[in-house]
Amino acid sequence: MVEYRIDRHSGVATYVQIVQQTKQALHLGMLEPGDKLPTAREVVEATAINPNTVLKAYRELEREGLVEARRGLGTFIRKGLSTTPADSPLRLELDDWAARAQGAGLGRDDVAALFTAVLEKHFQGEDS
Repeated sequence: MVEYRIDRHSGVATYVQIVQQTKQALHLGMLEPGDKLPTAREVVEATAINPNTVLKAYRELEREGLVEARRGLGTFIRKGLSTTPADSPLRLELDDWAARAQGAGLGRDDVAALFTAVLEKHFQGEDS
């Protein structure tokens, strides 16, 4: 099951962080069709956010066709986005690179800026 991490200083709306983290878990194969998302109550208890924020995120995911709410049962993944498994050699290389960047004294924001610049260079014009 996915565990949401909310960064209150990121400037990204909380519900958007939940949507993004759910999509990331789908892309990495950590969530698959049929998997159940945590209940709004579980997310609220783990993150101390408003239940309406969780519900807004889940409605957005439902609008995008990624999840479906089943009355009385919960919210379930409808379709996956996984194209690269979590244990992919590319992920391992990226993990190693991030560790080297951290060892070189780069902070999270520096690494994110570098990575975003490289993504923009190689994936110009593509939708995510």
